[in-house]
Amino acid sequence: MSYQVIARKWRPQRFSDMVGQAHIARTLRNEIVSGRIGHAYLFVGPRGIGKTTIARIFAKALNCLNPKDGEPCCECESCRSIMDGTNVDVIEIDAATHTQVDKARELCEDVLHLPIHSKYKIYIIDEVHMLSKSAWNALLKMIEEPPAHAKFIFATTEVNKVLPTVISRCQRFDLRRIPTADIAGRLRMIADSEHVKISDEAIYVIAQAADGGM
Repeated sequence: MSYQVIARKWRPQRFSDMVGQAHIARTLRNEIVSGRIGHAYLFVGPRGIGKTTIARIFAKALNCLNPKDGEPCCECESCRSIMDGTNVDVIEIDAATHTQVDKARELCEDVLHLPIHSKYKIYIIDEVHMLSKSAWNALLKMIEEPPAHAKFIFATTEVNKVLPTVISRCQRFDLRRIPTADIAGRLRMIADSEHVKISDEAIYVIAQAADGGM
């Protein structure tokens, strides 16, 4: 088996694995259980606190074939394909490198097509504040009147740069910086599981230096 980077190996795969964001995980799980799912979500907060991770978990839960209490099973074909990045119905875009209006127009055309294997076609757009104004204008109508099969999950570290008209059309979630004690606890669990010898004092120093980011 090929080596897997520890950060990828220990990335949370279920809402219950998330550290420091229980309030958001609980709300998203309740939405899935109740079936009252919005069409656009905006995750806000500094780097390293789990915005993209929780977006991926949410995408898995939305398309999971065997969800339980709002959690993805992480075993069905849909969950596995999202985990390994091969699911064609879950599209991740880094807005920092795709700021142009042409990319937005391409996305607007793509969203009209039905998902191939999944219940929903899900677009996860990271650093969404980096999109140009013209790109946002192209996307705005799509967000206002999306097809039923499409869901949008935006993530940003600078919500002040996102157009107010966009924010008003999203369910906004503000992620908190993760408490130092929670980071230290997670690091201790990983270190023990990986058989890494490290003192509690060293772990606490690392957790403090992380400044709220896992």
